[in-house]
Amino acid sequence: MPDLSTNCAGIKSPNPFWLASAPPANSGEQIMRAFDAGWGGAVWKTLGQPIQNVSSRFGAVDYRGSKAIGFNNIELITDRPLEVNFKEIYEVKKRYPDHAVVVSLMVETRQEWQDIIKRSIDAGADGLELNFGCPHGMCERGMGSAVGQEPTVNERITSWAVEYSTVPVLVKLTPNVGDIVPHGLAAKAGGAHGVSLINTIKSIIGVDLDTFVPRPVVGGLSTNGGYCGAAVKPIALHMVGALAREPSFGLPISGIGGVSDWRDAVEFLLLGSSSVQVCTAVMLYGYRIVEDLIEGLNGYMRDKGFARLDQLIGRAVPQFSEWGDLNLNYETVAKINADKCIGCQLCVTACHDGAHQCIHPKADTRVPVVDESECVGCNLCQIVCPVTGCIEMVPVDNGFSPASWNQHVGEGATLRPKKGVH
Repeated sequence: MPDLSTNCAGIKSPNPFWLASAPPANSGEQIMRAFDAGWGGAVWKTLGQPIQNVSSRFGAVDYRGSKAIGFNNIELITDRPLEVNFKEIYEVKKRYPDHAVVVSLMVETRQEWQDIIKRSIDAGADGLELNFGCPHGMCERGMGSAVGQEPTVNERITSWAVEYSTVPVLVKLTPNVGDIVPHGLAAKAGGAHGVSLINTIKSIIGVDLDTFVPRPVVGGLSTNGGYCGAAVKPIALHMVGALAREPSFGLPISGIGGVSDWRDAVEFLLLGSSSVQVCTAVMLYGYRIVEDLIEGLNGYMRDKGFARLDQLIGRAVPQFSEWGDLNLNYETVAKINADKCIGCQLCVTACHDGAHQCIHPKADTRVPVVDESECVGCNLCQIVCPVTGCIEMVPVDNGFSPASWNQHVGEGATLRPKKGVH
């Protein structure tokens, strides 16, 4: 069997799958049940000055019969006494010495950081995660994303934590910024041992069309919350990859955002994560989803010939490039498999109304025909086709040498003729 054990910024766990800091990691009893189910680690729900949460606090986006593809919350940090949390951290670590117990923290002053860090480490924390990402409630008080959006503040508070900590410090970054790289570099400048990302995205999940109140509703009012769930995975993958490929960064990454199955987790690992945190999928389906994560990762590593996790971490990073480095002379065209086509004509409509008008119905057959002289290889037809493998994008040998915008166009390289220009 492949070795799934990992070391993320000095925090070791038997596999890379951690509970993210959220309701599934709110108590010792929950985390012990999660470890029994197979989770390798957990990031404790954020500790700070306990607050009073609101009711209700969750909302979701359903789409075409799929429940909660996107999830929203306006919940804040722990509402349980710190003494209770620290007692439970101690009990969990004593019972599960080989599992990773990371404690998420969020306070205001330097003295508060010093105090809560000491208490967390005394309780047995293997690592700390500084919550610089919460986009609601706490940021209005000068914490959460109010810190994560300001590199100088990020660096300063990170340096406090690193000064006071004897265990690894991860900085949890907010996605509510234009470019994640300066914020990752600020964490590095502050001495962080690694980062975790992404936290939730500032959002309004929807509006009740009868009462005119945004959701979730709290006594006739609402507010923006944090968006997460399967729908945010593309944003999370981009930000993880952007830091992983930054030459001046070089810190370990704990990837978070929209992980629902083992394939999602592997994508985060390939883009540079050495641990993968999960929240929303656990809230919707329970701790046992870790069985799929472990089984799927094991099978994938066997199929690819990977004996250890570090052999696959970051393998996709070299292929994550800038648009200007892409080969402008690379060309594909759509090919329709007549044996698989069901004649739904979705590709015809999509191509005519949303693409380049190169797929046409044919009177004597259910199978549309592709005018390859006009096909630009956009692959919209493949996306809308309901039959797996029916439409394939096939590379064309057009005789033109590779040419990119950054390296060749300015030097007078020959570009293949544009299609669809009349």
